[in-house]
Amino acid sequence: MFTGLIEAVGRVERVEVQTTGPGRVMRIGTPLGAELRTGESISTNGVCLTVTAADASGFSVEVSPETLRVTSLDALETGAAVNLERALRADARLGGHFVLGHVDGVGRITAITPEGTFTSIDIECPAPVVRYLIPKGSIAIEGISLTIAQLTGARVRIQLVPFTLAHTTLGSSRVGDAVNVEADVLGKYVAGLLANSGVVTDAPKLMEHLR
Repeated sequence: MFTGLIEAVGRVERVEVQTTGPGRVMRIGTPLGAELRTGESISTNGVCLTVTAADASGFSVEVSPETLRVTSLDALETGAAVNLERALRADARLGGHFVLGHVDGVGRITAITPEGTFTSIDIECPAPVVRYLIPKGSIAIEGISLTIAQLTGARVRIQLVPFTLAHTTLGSSRVGDAVNVEADVLGKYVAGLLANSGVVTDAPKLMEHLR
């Protein structure tokens, strides 16, 4: 589990196709490598991956075919920047929101609007995600915990402060970029429990009512 507070921006140093199948092995350069151990989880652009090797200058992960299919990691090439966050410690402050690193879908940036030192970004979200979104609710974009400023249909608008722009990959994002999207897990559980209880039989209608 993660918080969506990015600890570092790493750089993809190598991408290799696995000889045993269609998965990939990625080597990511970052000083965080010195603090990682084999078998630990790390969020990479919002995707929970397992560290297979680590040293003082970076770490390696194996990316399965299914992960490549349902996230934006399939497009990563050597030199690409990635948002990194280590798993949440039980004694740590929860500064963002509960992020699992289980991507619900891939969205696309449709507009980037500078507003002084701040920047608003519009993202078209996939249908499976939209049903769980509410204005002022939480959402993880590329692993970053963010607040939904506006919600219009499938379009989410987020407003980024200068710190987030400077310390995550969204500061260099462009219109048309694909981004990993994860809805707030608490909203998904509430909708699922109410639907299964028979109190509310249609989770999407419940979320629409909450908006």
